[in-house]
Amino acid sequence: MGTPEYSRIAPDVKLGKDVKIYAFVNLYGCEIDDESRIGTFVEIQKGAKIGKHVKVSSHSFICEGVTIEDEVFIGHGVMFINDKYPRSTTEDGSLQSEADWTCIPTLIKKRASIGSNATILCGVTIGEGALVGAGSVVTHDVPAGAVVAGNPAHFITVKEP
Repeated sequence: MGTPEYSRIAPDVKLGKDVKIYAFVNLYGCEIDDESRIGTFVEIQKGAKIGKHVKVSSHSFICEGVTIEDEVFIGHGVMFINDKYPRSTTEDGSLQSEADWTCIPTLIKKRASIGSNATILCGVTIGEGALVGAGSVVTHDVPAGAVVAGNPAHFITVKEP
């Protein structure tokens, strides 16, 4: 697929077969596998990996260190975090560089669903088939098949197949 109008897709992006990308996206250094859909106003940073048949809804931010496996749903406005102690400057007041912080990976397992406006803190794994409620703040791992919601997200029930 060609670059949609008003989108930036850097030459180092690896796109699988039949990936659908909507307008106003910013993609660089990431991988997006076959038949995934990337909505309007989405940014996916370097080192992020998106599996097959993934739907990323509009206004979502997927940062470096995030791996999303196959068949995952990402709702509108979902934000991922990759730094436990974000700072603008170092101790001496100079702007931080990549050498001044550690990217902490996050894993979203196959067929998980993340509701709109959820925030996923770094270092967590959301298990296969799990459901994160809209507006939740995920601070800990979510077991496979679990339904979690709230701030911080807490266990609600086990999702029925």
